[in-house]
Amino acid sequence: MVSRHKVTITDIAERVGMTNMTVSRALNNPGKVKVATRERILAAAKELGYVPNAFASHLRSRKNRLIGLITASVDNPFYSEVIKAVSRAAEERDYTIILIDTDGSPQREEVAIETLLSYQVAGIILSPVSDAAAYRPAYLERLRATRLPVVMLDRTLNVSDFSRVVLDNRLAGSLLGELLVKRNIRRVLALTGPRDSRITQDRLIGLKTAFDVAGVSLAVEQRPGDYTLQPAYRDMADYLRQGNLPEAVFGFNQLITLGAMRALHDARVSRSDVMVLGVDRLPYADIFEVSVPCAAHDTYRLGHEAFRILFEQIEDPMAAGREVVISATLISSGGN
Repeated sequence: MVSRHKVTITDIAERVGMTNMTVSRALNNPGKVKVATRERILAAAKELGYVPNAFASHLRSRKNRLIGLITASVDNPFYSEVIKAVSRAAEERDYTIILIDTDGSPQREEVAIETLLSYQVAGIILSPVSDAAAYRPAYLERLRATRLPVVMLDRTLNVSDFSRVVLDNRLAGSLLGELLVKRNIRRVLALTGPRDSRITQDRLIGLKTAFDVAGVSLAVEQRPGDYTLQPAYRDMADYLRQGNLPEAVFGFNQLITLGAMRALHDARVSRSDVMVLGVDRLPYADIFEVSVPCAAHDTYRLGHEAFRILFEQIEDPMAAGREVVISATLISSGGN
């Protein structure tokens, strides 16, 4: 494989027979160079295939226009609207996002933070790999020391010194619990995230509260996973192999719900025999005429609010940290 030479200002200077300083000025401060000289330099730069170093330009301007966005899993459809919202909001303010997927790895999350700090980003939107109360990553003190604006999104660390945009998870569980009460369903298999996840705990509390308020007994079996499809598929398939059949399966996010549905399909269990419901809409379900009741959140607003708060703190470092909670809406017919 032939290595590609990176064209530098020196290469351009040699081509046009001028000093590096003149070429640099023409590229970075064109108003300070005669028109004829500037045009000659720009033509040579284009001919040679020169690509400016955007990061160096950020450092020279002393006003970085980079925003870091760290998510635990970009293949989770929940995050697609979030990323779109952050990206569009950033573009409106002339910022560029650096998106890093940690794939649920604490080690990658640590590296992601260090990478963004090395790029001297203006701020970070962070959805950590875990929201367990005991999760205290080593980079916490590093972030505090930099005094960099940080907004946590959806999953949050158990600290009080960063702003956050979160979902009303108890409400989501309660709305679906109320629906189950109305449908006269009492035996529920809950396919959840990790047992120590505060999101999981809140959604489970919401579910149980709905039955308690109605004065109706609930038999719920929890199978904890990691908010991804494959463990949910495995747990659902294992449950069915044991000869069990719940009245309803409650998926605690989109991927969990999809995993459960796939296992039911593979086991040839009719959805008329088991009700499936979950948190947030299934992407493109309406195309296949699949109706899954859900507690839906405005995930685009989630991302937009995260950037808005981050921008406020970039503009005003003394701005107080705050929390925005995104409510859920019951969609009993499913679809989009």
